[in-house]
Amino acid sequence: MARRPLPRILSNGSAQIARSRELARTAADSATDVLQPLITIARGLRRLAAAGQRKWAETPKDGRGPLLFLAASVILVVALVPYGPLLAAITLMAAAAWYGRDRTPAAPTGPDEAQVRRLQSLYEALVPYFSVAEDPAPLYAHGGDWEKVFPTHEFDDDGRVCRLLVRYPAYFMDGEAVSRARIEQLLQAKSGRGREYHFAWEQEGNELTVTVLPPLPTDIAAQRFVTAPGETVLGFTDPADVQRTLPLGFGEAQRDVPPVVWRTGARSTEPHLLAAGEPGSGLSTLMRSIALQALQYGDVVIVDGGGTGEYACLTGRDGVLAVESGLAGALASLEWAAHETERRLISANHARQAGHPAPDDTKNPLWILLDRPGTLGHLAAADGHRDPQDLLEVPLRHGRAAGVTVVVAEQFDSLDSLGEAVRQHTRARVVLGTATAPQLEAVLGAPPHTTPPQIVPPGRGYARLGTGPVLRLQVPATPDPYDDATNETQRRAVLDLLPDRTAPAGPEPVPAAAEPAGAEG
Repeated sequence: MARRPLPRILSNGSAQIARSRELARTAADSATDVLQPLITIARGLRRLAAAGQRKWAETPKDGRGPLLFLAASVILVVALVPYGPLLAAITLMAAAAWYGRDRTPAAPTGPDEAQVRRLQSLYEALVPYFSVAEDPAPLYAHGGDWEKVFPTHEFDDDGRVCRLLVRYPAYFMDGEAVSRARIEQLLQAKSGRGREYHFAWEQEGNELTVTVLPPLPTDIAAQRFVTAPGETVLGFTDPADVQRTLPLGFGEAQRDVPPVVWRTGARSTEPHLLAAGEPGSGLSTLMRSIALQALQYGDVVIVDGGGTGEYACLTGRDGVLAVESGLAGALASLEWAAHETERRLISANHARQAGHPAPDDTKNPLWILLDRPGTLGHLAAADGHRDPQDLLEVPLRHGRAAGVTVVVAEQFDSLDSLGEAVRQHTRARVVLGTATAPQLEAVLGAPPHTTPPQIVPPGRGYARLGTGPVLRLQVPATPDPYDDATNETQRRAVLDLLPDRTAPAGPEPVPAAAEPAGAEG
């Protein structure tokens, strides 16, 4: 039986239906504009009728007779007066138009008196920086008009500036970081401290956009992220800075949050990462988060130079090859990682020369997580051993081709002890916690375009992948589940992500309250 074609209205009628709806909407809007006087008069007549009905209901029964007689007398007089009915109709229509008008109060336009004073104060504060004596027609002058230089301005509920567009003269040296920093510091002080500001300099148009950023969410717990192999979620940032969102669970609720995704592998331009921060800034939280994500697709070697036991929860887990905190164990693990990198390179090279695909034992990603290498370096120098960082040179140089990724975390006071290989090959950078502008620029390679927050929660900082922009970052809460101070919800979230246990945890017993027997593999 031959298949009958669909009617045209079903096959290609969607565009016609949309066009018809648009025409109908346009016609309705035009008719509303034309009939607006009639609509107003009709609304006024309805209101007058309702008012008359209320007046009649409020009149006592003994007074309704005289009221009817008075109304009849008025109608008789109007009928007898020349042009009386016409004048009465005109008066009725005028009264209906008056009572039928839109009584919604108009929204206030422009800033109020307090906001005007704030804008004028900002203007006067910028005069010394944006004016010179030789300018014949200055944009900025004492007692001048602020409306010329602040075309766009928004205020929050507290009356403070939350968005401001600033126009400045072309001769201002906006290409110099020192000049920009002075203006940013002034605007931050005059607009209100304790908030994070984003400064966008449009040098071609001589405009500066100041935006108050909302705080990044700190209630994101560790969980399985919807990512592809080779993608690692470092944390979360502002929606305007990335073009991707991830669906995340918040208890029973779910919402989309923009992530900072770090891509590793053979095609990655930043295959290794360096994280820096102060003590308590969340470096261990970041390392645990990376380790839990890496264990989905590969193996992990962890070296804890601080020896604080922050990674005890990963000991003996499936995919965790070693968790070392002593110097001897760290040297042995890193030496094995260097030999494993060389073995993978040689095996893959032989396979390519023979025209075969790479062996399976070279495809499994290998992650080397090194926390506080400076401490191990001092111990090695005191004992006359080799610096563990020297063993990272092969994985750092050839790790991308061999499927080996290196993550190094160090505190600010020990950044000088990092070797040249670590500095050169860790193109992905993260800074957590409180940091000065020189520290941020030294680690990230560029200053952030936002001011640091007044209160820095754990895991809060900045990230920069290669030569990309500096992004605000909030690391998902991934605390040590064996810490007594850990929140029970966050503890359970981390325990649920841990792989099955394949070996004894070691001499240190696992607290029963932290991890029941049913949670182990």
